[in-house]
Amino acid sequence: MEERIIKTEYSETMQRSFIDYAMSVIIARALPDVRDGLKPVQRRTLYDMHELGIRYDRPYRKSARIVGDTMGKYHPHGDSSIYDALVVLTQDFKKGLPLIDGHGNFGNIEGDGAAAMRYTEARLQKISQEAILADLDKDVVDFVPNFDETEKEPSVLPCRFPNLLVNGSEGIAVGMVTSIPPHNLGEVIDATKAYMMNENITTRELMKYIKGPDFPTGGIVCNKDELLSIYETGAGKIKLRGKVEIEKTKGGKLNLVITEIPYTMIGANIGKFLQDVASLYEQKKAPEIVDISNQSSKEGIRIVIELKKDTDVENFKNLLYKKTRLEDTFGVNMIAIADGRPETLGLKGIIARNVAFQYEIATRKYTTLLNKELEKREIQEGLIRACNIIDLIIEILRGSKDRSMVKNCLTTGNTDGIKFRSKESAIMAEQLNFTERQANAILDMRLYKLIGLEIEALMKENKETNANIYKYEDILDRRDSMAQVIIQELDALKKEYGTKRRTRIENAEEAIYEEKKLEEMEVMFLMDRFGYCKTIDMSTYERNKETAHAEFKYVVKCRNTGRICIFTNTGQLHTIKVTDIPFGKFRDKGLPVDNISNFTSGTEEIINIASQSELNLYRLLFVTKQGMCKIVSGGEFDVSKRTVASTKLNDGDALVDIEVVTEHQHIILQSKEGYFLRFDADEISELKKTAIGVRGMKLGDNDYIENVYYCQPGGDGTISYKDKIIPLNKLKVNKRDAKGTKIRV
Repeated sequence: MEERIIKTEYSETMQRSFIDYAMSVIIARALPDVRDGLKPVQRRTLYDMHELGIRYDRPYRKSARIVGDTMGKYHPHGDSSIYDALVVLTQDFKKGLPLIDGHGNFGNIEGDGAAAMRYTEARLQKISQEAILADLDKDVVDFVPNFDETEKEPSVLPCRFPNLLVNGSEGIAVGMVTSIPPHNLGEVIDATKAYMMNENITTRELMKYIKGPDFPTGGIVCNKDELLSIYETGAGKIKLRGKVEIEKTKGGKLNLVITEIPYTMIGANIGKFLQDVASLYEQKKAPEIVDISNQSSKEGIRIVIELKKDTDVENFKNLLYKKTRLEDTFGVNMIAIADGRPETLGLKGIIARNVAFQYEIATRKYTTLLNKELEKREIQEGLIRACNIIDLIIEILRGSKDRSMVKNCLTTGNTDGIKFRSKESAIMAEQLNFTERQANAILDMRLYKLIGLEIEALMKENKETNANIYKYEDILDRRDSMAQVIIQELDALKKEYGTKRRTRIENAEEAIYEEKKLEEMEVMFLMDRFGYCKTIDMSTYERNKETAHAEFKYVVKCRNTGRICIFTNTGQLHTIKVTDIPFGKFRDKGLPVDNISNFTSGTEEIINIASQSELNLYRLLFVTKQGMCKIVSGGEFDVSKRTVASTKLNDGDALVDIEVVTEHQHIILQSKEGYFLRFDADEISELKKTAIGVRGMKLGDNDYIENVYYCQPGGDGTISYKDKIIPLNKLKVNKRDAKGTKIRV
């Protein structure tokens, strides 16, 4: 075979491949169809359950059986994606109208996951069977080959209501995200009927029926006036709040009880909310809290926050709205597949496309029913006519040699080869003109059909058939009649499955929290060698002064309104608000510094800690491993950012020491190889924090600065170096950038 090389532009191939992949994800996996409101995995799971006969009135079947069958026949992807879709369709706290009835542990609102698919069971909900999967045998939707063309699957399910609005949808595709909130079934049906009555209806008029989203978790929508814009454009933000009640206890204390949560708090965010409330207490932002407890159960959400007497409850409630997810936003982006492509749709657009789909379903359904009734009438009329001339037909049967001769005579009047008792019978037989379907029915007719009562029943059945034909033709010929049928079905759904609205819609005032002014005072910052830190008041420090300096690595005086500065060996400066540091008793454990700052203990090492307000009064000496030195004014570190660069470092360099320097102070640099260099601090230039600095000591190959010491001329300071005591003032004073003196041990 001759080799062919096809030359192509790489960028064009990548672009084409990416677009193909993106469209595959968008159409075949991530986004719902506007007609039935389902993603492909959800549609295939429901259809598979329908095919397996797992109806609402039949026993549950193992979820693993459903998942395996769906994966093998229709959805050739991971079993986890199918099971996750099945689980979500059972959860009444995520779906306004669950489509699958789950039996077993299917997770809960607090974020606990469902049990493994081998333990749980499921079956279809009644509404799924009656309003989503009904009439699939009546050619109401197109069927397409599955992935390996061994089965057929529906391209869309004949959903009889706007499921995209009722249950909402969330999905992430390539370059786009859909996020549609759930709505109340009764309101959606009323809006659909209103659109059918007047297709020129406006979104504002539709909102007389659909007040806004109706989340399964209840809660409060706070920005009612913004909903019109959201529903017109299909995008925007809905502001949600939890429902809060106030209870008084016997002791005069107050309990703030959260009975409904924002939809966005479903799952692990309930635990996060409890942590946030506890954190407010620890940070002294909510000292009125006595206790927090989650008393939620199957009956509903109940989170109780016990408060002190005389608490300003409204102000505390506003604090929760401001600082926790008790007030949150739900981002709306109503993107769905419409006419085979993704499109952002408003409220009216979704309803309009669903109504058009309802007319299409009804047209195909009643066309199929009409054709069946016409076939039935044809047979019935043939049988009735045959009963009137039954003697002639019996004579034809007796005089014929085979079935084909009889059938030929019945349909064309051909009497060749048939023996008749009289010429009159032959003449009458030549007049016969039954259709082929009628002839087959006559030949298959049993003798008991000739009983008088059976003939009467046949006549009655024919009358009913004619009535059905008239009804179906009327529905198909007149749009008003079809609309009436659709409306009747919608009314029946609303009557049986409609529920009261759970989410309140209002224009709430913005939460304004008046933070109590912090009484400024001096406190002592303590951090142990394990990185746990806290602050204590000065009187506590004075009582435990010796113990504090013995047990804690860093003891720093600061103001409770200021910041703590953490300098690390990587040249980073991390700042922490003192109010973020737990304030407590001397023996309290405190919090890891990693939890309240950007400092990472695994990759950085703390060189020094100081109070930011104190730094403004001093100058800091920076010494690096490679011997670079500089003095920086402490005012340069008066920053509000949580993390900034405190200095610039050469590649492979790291900070060894940062210390406050005073005038006429001497600095001693000690290298790993045992060289000591003593020189006056005034020889080091004062530079900006962005500078690298000047060389303080000449280092040999593989040598580096290990320690830095300080002394005053004439002082008595000593150090221990390899078990040898060295008086610092005995070291020779040199100039900066010298090699130093080797200490022999």
